[in-house]
Amino acid sequence: MHTQIVLFDGFDPLDAIAPYEVLYAGGVASEGAVSVELVSAEGPREVVSGTGGLALRATAALDPRRADLIVVPGASGRVGEHGEVPDHGVGAGEWRQDEFIPVLLGRTLTTGLPVLLKRAMDDPRTTVATVCGGSLVLAMSGLLEGRHATTHHLGLEMLDATGAHMVRARVVDDGDLVTGAGVTSGLDLALYLLEREVGPRIAHAVEELFAHERRGTVWRARGPVAATL
Repeated sequence: MHTQIVLFDGFDPLDAIAPYEVLYAGGVASEGAVSVELVSAEGPREVVSGTGGLALRATAALDPRRADLIVVPGASGRVGEHGEVPDHGVGAGEWRQDEFIPVLLGRTLTTGLPVLLKRAMDDPRTTVATVCGGSLVLAMSGLLEGRHATTHHLGLEMLDATGAHMVRARVVDDGDLVTGAGVTSGLDLALYLLEREVGPRIAHAVEELFAHERRGTVWRARGPVAATL
């Protein structure tokens, strides 16, 4: 399973690094059954995150033809009070530090990322996973209508407004789309993907190495619908 983790200007570092470390360790534990790299829509470059100017290097271009799994992180920036986030200019202008998260996410729509992600979503052989606001990148690109997904709790209403079926869960498995909620859910999402794609023994070995126990139940559209509790 070859994984590409997407970086874009203003990305949240933990959204990217948590899955990277889990999947890299899974590759070691499985003697090479999993590989992982950092990519960007533009190709190899230094990509500055939204957290204190921390930069990571994308070593290749996002290429859905090469990837079995693509992971899209969210953004790190200002949350703002209710009504404070601008309703105009989202995605306009050049990137700068300390911007509102919706602006950072919206700016990805002006890059080549949406076209590449659509190509991945259209290929049933490719699994697309997101952490935190990464699902909003897909949603704002028009790629999640009718799909079950989650995101950070502050973005759930926005996700629902795009036509996605919003689920309040830490990890949501919708087949070739797997989404994680808040920032630290990237650990749980990656461990779940290791279990699903490589096997529970590998996932357990990495979980034990990281001294991290997964939280919550992975939501899937199976079984009877629960009555209101």
